[in-house]
Amino acid sequence: MSATPPKNWFKPTVWAALMWNLLGVIAFIIQMMMTPEMISKLPLDQQAAYSNIPIWSTIAFAIAVLGGTLGCLFLLAKNSLAAPTFTLSLGAILIQQYYNFVVINSIELLGASAVFMPIFVIIIAVALLYLSIKAKQQGWLQ
Repeated sequence: MSATPPKNWFKPTVWAALMWNLLGVIAFIIQMMMTPEMISKLPLDQQAAYSNIPIWSTIAFAIAVLGGTLGCLFLLAKNSLAAPTFTLSLGAILIQQYYNFVVINSIELLGASAVFMPIFVIIIAVALLYLSIKAKQQGWLQ
């Protein structure tokens, strides 16, 4: 299949998605840098959640944000590795959200507002996966 140039909206959309994913990387770094003193200033129920994050959830968070960022870079490079990378990222997001919603019951800890951002993250991850698959089908990726 010969390479087809992407639509005009493709590159700005991917740049916006890259910025979104870089914000996720920053959130991950902030979480990793939280000291016991910082955690002690949170409400008691949140302190327990932040003090006892299992390694598998932390790894899932890292894979989710780094995979999303790398997937965007693959899209910008017109590389077909974007789709499998976004698939990995989405899987990691779902594992991380399992921890948030099932293991620690973040809705009980933080209220209904704890639902909006995770749902938004999942929607964006699915949209990026869909975009990468469509871009490959359209011949925008090699």
